[in-house]
Amino acid sequence: MCDNNHHNELVISDDPMHPANLICSLCAKFYEKDWCLGTGGGISIKDPHTNHYFIAPSGVQKELMKPTDLFVVKGTANSNELNVDDVTFVRRPVGLKPSDCTPLFLTCFKELDVGAVIHTHSTNAVLASLLYDDFFEISHIEQIKAMPSDKWDANANKYVNLLFQDTLRIPIIGNKNFEYELTDDLLEVCKKYPHSCAVLVRRHGIFVWGPSIAKAKIYNESIDYLLGLAIQMRQMGLPTVKSTLTQGHK
Repeated sequence: MCDNNHHNELVISDDPMHPANLICSLCAKFYEKDWCLGTGGGISIKDPHTNHYFIAPSGVQKELMKPTDLFVVKGTANSNELNVDDVTFVRRPVGLKPSDCTPLFLTCFKELDVGAVIHTHSTNAVLASLLYDDFFEISHIEQIKAMPSDKWDANANKYVNLLFQDTLRIPIIGNKNFEYELTDDLLEVCKKYPHSCAVLVRRHGIFVWGPSIAKAKIYNESIDYLLGLAIQMRQMGLPTVKSTLTQGHK
């Protein structure tokens, strides 16, 4: 469904932290990192004030994208109320179509109650997806400490991040001809690994999510660094998961 009103007031703001401005500025930065070339990739953010979901368009060069190019899905008080199969747009720019990842973005919002989802075609993500089977795994690397875990700290009353010696595990799913066909596989990952913050799509790229766009960005950058490091470690014959069997390595 769609309301044909342009509703530009939803995407025009002087606030650089407004979801529409953030999506455009981050997509431009990701383009510079070769993560979103040739119109590939995208970002979706849930506005914490209106609960609307802002979604990048399909087929628009990411470094040239403007706030008025963005789609806005009607907000829901609770993300689990989202109807992924019957989306209501409160803003739909003429001549454009929403990202092909829209059902994937909305699935993450609905199932995991996150605040933002990032999708890139990072070279590191594609290569790493070819080096591992069902999961990408890496341990004993300092940057792992930036990643969330399933460990609950009763004193802090929150889930805490991974520790240096912990193992980061990211599920890997197979690619399909069309991105919407990945929805069921992504849904399965969300249900089986609710504390995961990413999924690799073999020969395609990666989806990363977090409670806010700031956290999702941190996770995405950290994961890409760890993926690149793992690729180089494998080239050097080094294991990416350190154990008692590999204690001969530093």
